[in-house]
Amino acid sequence: MIPAPRVLLEDAQVLILDKPAGLAVHRGPRGGPSLEDWLPALRGGKRHLPQPAHRLDADTAGCLALGRTKPALAALGRLFAAGRAEKTYWAVLCSELPDDQGEVSAPLAKTSTRAEGWRMVVRPDGQPARTLWRVIGRAPGLTAVELVPRTGRTHQLRVHMAHLGAPILGDARYGGGEGALHLLARRLVLPLDPPRRAEAPVPAHMREALARCGLS
Repeated sequence: MIPAPRVLLEDAQVLILDKPAGLAVHRGPRGGPSLEDWLPALRGGKRHLPQPAHRLDADTAGCLALGRTKPALAALGRLFAAGRAEKTYWAVLCSELPDDQGEVSAPLAKTSTRAEGWRMVVRPDGQPARTLWRVIGRAPGLTAVELVPRTGRTHQLRVHMAHLGAPILGDARYGGGEGALHLLARRLVLPLDPPRRAEAPVPAHMREALARCGLS
């Protein structure tokens, strides 16, 4: 059973939640649990339900910002559209990277086949996409990294790490093997007035791999 999202930050305009892995942000055509199921409980006396200002993959855990009023949601939308929201992720890769830091600049495009369904691929005619990465821990066969996306393309971090030859652990779609996706939206800084900041705890399914990489 998927646990309820936890509130990391709450004020009159903004919520930042710790979204659990496995919980979709929006209800899909096939149904199933989604964040929408929890919005009434997060209303907090406001006229409107809070609404997500951006998206996280269903299997990605961590910081998700919601606007509690229409003006707040619009302001958050402008931040994310302009790339001003500061997003930092942690991931465990199922390979060892030779360098300590770097940047992936590789355009992404959506492709679809009858056999495999849709996925994102690196392609010259795709949309520009940039990711900064920095090693924060190592173990035999694993690398823990901090990722900072400079653009917000679908599956960007997952595809860019696979493009490096080091898919994210548990990312079966892009070569990381079976199991839970080891990707966490660790920190979120919103340059509003005043700024809002939140940090998500490491989820249970990532603790063992991160500990092996020297991170408690």
